[in-house]
Order: sequence, then structure tokens, then C-alpha cells
Amino acid sequence: MLTALLTLCAVIAPVASRAAPPAPYRIETLAAGLVHPWALASLPDGRLLVTERPGRLRVLAPVAGGAPALRAEPVAGLPPIYASGQSGLFDVLVDPAFADNGFIYLSFAHGVHAANHLRVVRARFDGTRLHDVQPIFTSQPAKTHSQHFGGRMALLGDGTLVVGMGDGNLERTDAQRLHTHLGKIMRIGRDGSVPADNPFVGRAGALPEIYSLGHRNPQGMVSLPGEGVLYAHEHGSKGGDELNRIERGANYGWPITTGGVDYTGARITPYRNYAGVTPPLLEWTPSIAPAGMAHYDGALFPAWRGSLFVTALKEKSVRRVPMENGRPGTQETLFTELGERLRDVRAGPDGALYLLTDNAAGRVLRVVPR
Repeated sequence: MLTALLTLCAVIAPVASRAAPPAPYRIETLAAGLVHPWALASLPDGRLLVTERPGRLRVLAPVAGGAPALRAEPVAGLPPIYASGQSGLFDVLVDPAFADNGFIYLSFAHGVHAANHLRVVRARFDGTRLHDVQPIFTSQPAKTHSQHFGGRMALLGDGTLVVGMGDGNLERTDAQRLHTHLGKIMRIGRDGSVPADNPFVGRAGALPEIYSLGHRNPQGMVSLPGEGVLYAHEHGSKGGDELNRIERGANYGWPITTGGVDYTGARITPYRNYAGVTPPLLEWTPSIAPAGMAHYDGALFPAWRGSLFVTALKEKSVRRVPMENGRPGTQETLFTELGERLRDVRAGPDGALYLLTDNAAGRVLRVVPR
């Protein structure tokens, strides 16, 4: 009996003593104490811009050649922002010619609880203050309540700007109606003009800014100008989160098709596929609650090149989605050791990956090789 027990221990011991290999990265905290940070952008000189949902724009600036540090004072000159529930200040985007014109773009909730819109402004940033703040898009018509704004932006290869708008979570079938911006992705010029080749220009009763339709709540957007590709992901309801390749004039199905059900458990639709609806590249059921998204092509993590990174609020993770010939491969779930809701992810010009945690004392994190 003793001999058998010793033999068993000899077999088990080496297995039990094995340790998981260390992660190939380490995570640094660049800033803390931010109130629900929502989006991050890099300026050409190494400064970082971070939005806080209650309506503040913050600057992280390199100190004595070191890592960026949070400036105490928020940027001045922001327009009035409706901040309640899911509403507030959302995305920040830097103009490709920022070094010459100083332009940045902000998306945010505008108005009041009973009548609010998604608005995009262009402004000139001098390092401490916004000047010449000009609205270039305001969603129509006004909606009530403070849910499903979308708000993510991206620049296409032709220099136009796209912005995603949620369905408002009130009349979900508005996502299929062309007289409203709800549940759509819009395309505009960087001065607010409407491109003549938008798919619904000239159609009676259609808003000309609409680029695609049938979206529930777009939360992440990545443009790859060199490939002519635009990816967007959106929250489903209870399940049915989607990653889509966005095509001009395409219908992505909400609420005619979805892999999710209502939060009550009630069925939304009997259809997973429908004629005329573009199916998702990828679906997450159960829901991971996707938030930000980035494309990585940096030098610090060669194994991650060509991947999309998707932050997940509910799963408290980042999903790495390798892409090959426009198709998603086997996913990797990262950064669960943080145990925090993750709102945004960006690939920095230094090759690092940057993360924002979503809570009342949110952090800016940088992921670098170990």
C-alpha cells in the first residue's frame, strides 16, 4: 500500500508543480483617478488625449522624456455636454493634418433628457484649450432618455469621417428606417459636408449622411485605409454581439436578425439570417459587451500583428482576434488578471497597447513586453 502511494505521488508531483508560463507582457499604470474614461487618442508629439464620460478632456504629456503623465487641469473650452447614464463625452479623433491645423474631433451627447442627440464637433486644440468649436454633425431627430448613443468615429482612406449611432433603445425598428439616424453609421466630410457618393443621397425621405443601417449600438470602429476596410462591432442585447465589415449601403439586420434575445428572455426575432442582410463576421453569445477596438501592427509584439483587439466590459477582458484575408481566426482572451471592465484599447505609435478601465476611478494602462 505504501509503495503504491509513493509511486502515485511520484507521478502526480511533477504535474502539480508545473507553473503557468509568464505572460509575454507587463502592464504599467500611466494615470489613475479618471472618471469613466471612454476614449484615447495619440497626438504627433507623444501627448495622449483621454475623454471622461462626465464631460472632460484630459491630457497626458511626457515628463522629462519619460512616460506620459496626467495634467491636473482638464482642457478648457468644451461645449455643453449632456451627461447622464450612458450619455456624456465619447470619442476623440485627431485630424491627419493636426501638425498644421490643430484640429481634433469629439463626439458626445447633446441636449437634455427629453430631447437629445449625438453630436460631433471639430475644434482647434492649442495644448490647453479648444478654439473655434464647430458642430459638424447632429443626429436627427431628437430622442429621449440616455441610452444607446454609439459615438465611435474613424477616418476612411478618402479623408471622410464615419460615426456610429445607436438605436436609442426605444423604437428599435428605427434602425431600419432611413428618415432617422438611429441605428446607423454615418459618413460625412471633415467639415460636416455630405459626400455626393453616399448611398442614399437623393433618395426621397432618406437622410443623406447614412452610410449603413441595421445597427443596435456600435461601440468600436477601426478603419484600415491601406486595405480599404472598415470594421465595426456592436452590442447585442442578451447575446448577439457582432463584429461586422462595413460596406457602403449595407443592412446589418437589427432588429430583423440577431443572435440575442431580450433581457427578459423574450425572443426578438425568429431570424438569424434574412435576405438582404449582411451577416456578421463574428458573433459573441453569451455577450461579452464589446466596447473599444484597435488594429495592431506594431513592432513590440510581432505575434499580435494583424490582429483586432476588442475590449469587453462584461467579460472584463480584451479579445485578440487575428485576421487573415479579412476573416477572423481563433480568438485569445487577454488581461483578465486586471479584473476590471475595459472600455477602450488603442495601438500606440510606440508599438505599445493602451487600455482604459471603465469605473469611477479609471486608469490609463500601457502594455509593453516583459
